[in-house]
Amino acid sequence: MQTEIINTINNLTSTGKKILFATMPMDGHFNPLTSLAIHLSEQGYDVRWYTGSLFSNKLASLGIPHFPFIKAKEITQHNLDTYFPERKNITGIKRLSFDMSNCFILRGPEFLADIQNVNEAFPFDLLIADICFTGIPFVKDVMKKPVISIGVIPLTEQSPDAPPPGLGLTPASSMPGKLVHRILNVLVNRVLLKEPNNLFVRLLKEHGGTTQERDVFEILIEKSDAVLQIGAPGFEYARKRMSRHIQFIGPLLPYTRDKQQHAFTQKLSRYKKVLLLTQGTLEPDVDKLIVPTLEVFKNTDKLVLVATGGNQTLALRERYACDNIVIEDYIDFSQVMPYVDVYISNGGYGGVLLSIMNNLPMVVGGKYEGKNEICARVGYFEVGINLKTEKPKKEQIRKAVDKVLADQKYKQNICKLSKEFATYQPAKICEKFVRQLSKQKATNKALLPV
Repeated sequence: MQTEIINTINNLTSTGKKILFATMPMDGHFNPLTSLAIHLSEQGYDVRWYTGSLFSNKLASLGIPHFPFIKAKEITQHNLDTYFPERKNITGIKRLSFDMSNCFILRGPEFLADIQNVNEAFPFDLLIADICFTGIPFVKDVMKKPVISIGVIPLTEQSPDAPPPGLGLTPASSMPGKLVHRILNVLVNRVLLKEPNNLFVRLLKEHGGTTQERDVFEILIEKSDAVLQIGAPGFEYARKRMSRHIQFIGPLLPYTRDKQQHAFTQKLSRYKKVLLLTQGTLEPDVDKLIVPTLEVFKNTDKLVLVATGGNQTLALRERYACDNIVIEDYIDFSQVMPYVDVYISNGGYGGVLLSIMNNLPMVVGGKYEGKNEICARVGYFEVGINLKTEKPKKEQIRKAVDKVLADQKYKQNICKLSKEFATYQPAKICEKFVRQLSKQKATNKALLPV
C-alpha cells in the first residue's frame, strides 16, 4: 500500500516549494489547518499531508495528497480508550500526564521514522504542524528541516506572571496569588509532569536531538522556527514574557466549500431563543452535558439544536422527541450561529472561536483534552459562563443560560472580541511567514522575528 501511495504522489507535478503538513490524527488538530493548506496550494505551493488514515477521505476531497501513518500508531478520539482501557480510571493531572506520554510523546520517534520515508518520495522544504505534533523537534534536529507550528490550543508557553498551562487556572490578581502561580509553574514542571517531560527529553536525545530539561510544550515552541498562534491577544492572558517567534494570527478555521442545508432551517424563525449544544466528537458520554441540558429545555419555548458528533444520535432522538429539540450527527455551525442566542459546549477551541466570530455568548463545561484551559478563558474574559465542571447539574445549566441571556455584558464583551478577530487574515499572515522562512533558509539568517 505504501509503495502505491508513493508512486502516485511521485507522478504529481510540483508547482512550487514543497510543504509537508503534519497533524495529530484528531479533528481539533487537523481541521483548522485545512484552510491554510488550501490557501498555500492555491498560491502555487506543492502541499501534501502526513496524518492518520482517519482523514484520507477528507484530504482526497480537498485534492491534497496524503501520506498515512505507517510506523506510527494511529491513536484517535475514536480508539483512545481501546488502546488504553486503563485511562478511564485515571483522573486529574495524572490523566494529563498519561495522555502526554502515551498519545503524544511516545509517538514522536514513530513520526520521525515515517517522515524520513516520506522525505525520500517528497523531499519537502518546510514542515507545517500543529503545536501538539511531537514529531516537530525530531524533524527540526534530526532532519534539519525548518518548522512552522500552528497553535491549535490556547498558548502553552509558560511565563512567571501567568498560571501554568494545563490546569485551567486564570491569572491571579493579588501578590499572594501570583506567588502561588510561580510556585505552581515550578511544581508542574518538576513534579506533576516530570515523567512526560523527562521522557520527551530522553527520546529526543536518543535520536540525535538536543534540548534542555524543560516542559514538553516549551520544547515544541523552542524547536519551531515560528509559532503561529490561533486566536488574538484579547482572548489570551497578558504576560510580560513571550518568545519573539510567537505570532497571533486570528481565528484560523477549517476550510469549507459547500454550505450545508439543514431540514430544520424553517424552525429557526419560529422560536424567540435558539440554543446550540454540542460535546464535540471526542466525548462519547452524552450524560455529561447533552442530556442534562435537554432535560432542562425540553418542551419549552427555546429551540435546542444538538450536534452529537455521531454519539447516540438515534437514541437521543427517541428519548427527546420534542418539537423544540433538533438532534443531528453534525450541524454546520457557520450557517446556524447567526440565528443562535447561546452556544453550549464542552469548550472545543474551534467552536469557541467560531462562536466569538458570530458574536455568540457561551456556556461551557469541559475538563480534559485541554478543554479546561479554553473554558477558563471564556469565563475570565466574560464572553460566557464557565461551569467549571464537565458534569454540570441541570440547575447549573438553567441558571447559566438565563444569566447569559439576561446580562448584556456577555454580548458586549464578545462583540468587542469579535471585532478584534476580524482585523486578522490568518491564511495570508501564515503565507508571509512561509515566504520569510524560505528567504531566511536561503540566506542562512536568524529565526523569524515577530
